Amino acid sequence: MKKRIAIFASGSGSNAQKIMEHFKYSDDSEVSLVLSNNPESYVLQRADNFEIPTHVFDRHEFYQTDEIVQLLKRSEIDLVVLAGFLLLVPENLLQAFPNKIINIHPSLLPKYGGKGMYGDRVHQAVIAANEEEHGITIHFVNEKFDEGEVIHQSRFRIEKGDTLEIIKFKGQQLEHLHFPKVIENLLKKYN
Repeated sequence: MKKRIAIFASGSGSNAQKIMEHFKYSDDSEVSLVLSNNPESYVLQRADNFEIPTHVFDRHEFYQTDEIVQLLKRSEIDLVVLAGFLLLVPENLLQAFPNKIINIHPSLLPKYGGKGMYGDRVHQAVIAANEEEHGITIHFVNEKFDEGEVIHQSRFRIEKGDTLEIIKFKGQQLEHLHFPKVIENLLKKYN
């Protein structure tokens, strides 16, 4: 039986797109469900393009009920992937999928992580600190923002004159290259 992935995303979903592309013809794994807390999120259109079911939820459903956990269980999800998802994962979801929820963050954690640190905010903080290198972190999710065990990090040099757009592009290239492979390798370890 194929391993089943659920992707949570809040925005455009470029990482979700790369993951869906990666597993589209896989014999071993598939993206089975895409969930978003944002009904305007472009990730929903991306999922529709791949004919992958979607579910939109609000804060009440996410934090005050077990509906999301039940949906994931009914869908027989093996791995939950956060790809540009901005809400803190609630305790009931963490307990239902121990060490089976992962996230990607656009910095070399523990630097530039935590509540409110996402997207351009991270890159602007890196630029303001005159960092010489930057990168991405893929990590397990726990009850705090960006503090779970690190699974993978990749880094790149920040060259003199690199703009926000260049730094963002370099980071996204690493995300798109490594995130699907890390997911695939993790799924191989699950029975």
